[in-house]
Amino acid sequence: MAVKTKTVYFCSNCGHESPKWLGKCPSCGEWNTFVEEKVSVGKGSSRGSGLLATTSKPVRLSEIEPLSEPRIHLPSEELNRVLGGGLVAGSLTLLGGEPGIGKSTLLLQNILSIRNRKILYVSGEESAAQLKLRADRLGKVADNTYILCETQLDRIFTHIRNIEPQLVVIDSIQTIASSDIESAAGSVGQVRECAASLLRYAKESGVPVILVGHINKDGAIAGPKVLEHIVDTVIQFEGDRQYLYRLLRSIKNRFGSTSEIGIYEMVQKGLREVKNPSEMLLSENREEEMSGITIGVTTEGMRPFLVEVQALVSSAAYGTPQRSVTGFDQRRLNMLLAVLEKRARFNLGQKDVFLNIAGGLKVADPALDMAVICAVMSSNFDLSIPLRTAFVGEVGLSGEIRTVTRIDQRVSEAAKLGFQTIYIPRGNLKGAKVPEGIKVVEVGKVEELFRRLFE
Repeated sequence: MAVKTKTVYFCSNCGHESPKWLGKCPSCGEWNTFVEEKVSVGKGSSRGSGLLATTSKPVRLSEIEPLSEPRIHLPSEELNRVLGGGLVAGSLTLLGGEPGIGKSTLLLQNILSIRNRKILYVSGEESAAQLKLRADRLGKVADNTYILCETQLDRIFTHIRNIEPQLVVIDSIQTIASSDIESAAGSVGQVRECAASLLRYAKESGVPVILVGHINKDGAIAGPKVLEHIVDTVIQFEGDRQYLYRLLRSIKNRFGSTSEIGIYEMVQKGLREVKNPSEMLLSENREEEMSGITIGVTTEGMRPFLVEVQALVSSAAYGTPQRSVTGFDQRRLNMLLAVLEKRARFNLGQKDVFLNIAGGLKVADPALDMAVICAVMSSNFDLSIPLRTAFVGEVGLSGEIRTVTRIDQRVSEAAKLGFQTIYIPRGNLKGAKVPEGIKVVEVGKVEELFRRLFE
């Protein structure tokens, strides 16, 4: 039977297929997401060519033998933390990020440091000479790493059968195309089909596969949303180009926590791991007290670190007060300002409020509320907060200071960095041992907090 082509429409958000164009996707409800593609039909369009030809049968759970090496330990400890302890055998991992953020550099410097595994690096964007220049800049050369510049999925599987690698890296999934589909590389159908084929290969062979993916202007992984459902782990490399620091964050992880982050610094010879995150988030050599600056203790997963909260409160010059926020939720700031006005009797309705989390970090931890309101009031009164003072606590709508999680780790982190006083919610420690050298002040209400600070 001859192969025929037909025109179908795919939703770029969820991958829903329709024979005609629709304004609203009936599956995900998004508007104007359908794109036109040509697909092949008939017996000649059998998919999955190049995969391992194996058949599966049901087995009892008790009969399944555990893997002798469930995780592959990578050279980067930050990457291992985000992955949940290492790369799981037979897993499919998607690494996303903006162009030029350092995705290829992160993967290349990791795989070049692995000496005991045969690795295949498939590049659809750079030539072998360009990758060689990058490897020389990183100062690492590995004879067990094979470079393949190819964009056809069938040819990639042919080289995989010949080399039999123990780790496969695809950079990037948007440049790979399957001959079974006539649409261009990067289309919804191509991305979905190539990812599904690589997933079948990973599960059947037990070889982990890492995919590099682009992101769109909204910050989401480009391509169909089904791509994130196919893979086992989705990690995103993010950061501001104005800063040297990069954050590695897990969005989805079937084998670990999604609350861990890894922190890197972009240097001349690649990416350097930041062992102590507080070094990038606190101002260096700040010896004089300044109004509007406080230190809060936040956590990402199991990791506590200190961040600098900067606030500026001034009279509204143009009638309508401004609320400008960087690194913090603006709606939460509006809620905290309403609490200050209602519960603490501070009128900030006719004043501009600017808030910034130093270091380019985006924080969603409610335990930073106390540091935010103290920074706002410090700027409003033009009174400085004593140096070496930290704040931890969530602020409720009635003005109470609510307890937070991992308070003992937060207090220990502040003590380790030389802070002398820390304000925490009343009753949060519950008899836990206080580290030496730090004074713990417990407060229960916003009014009590301000009396202790500014009176």
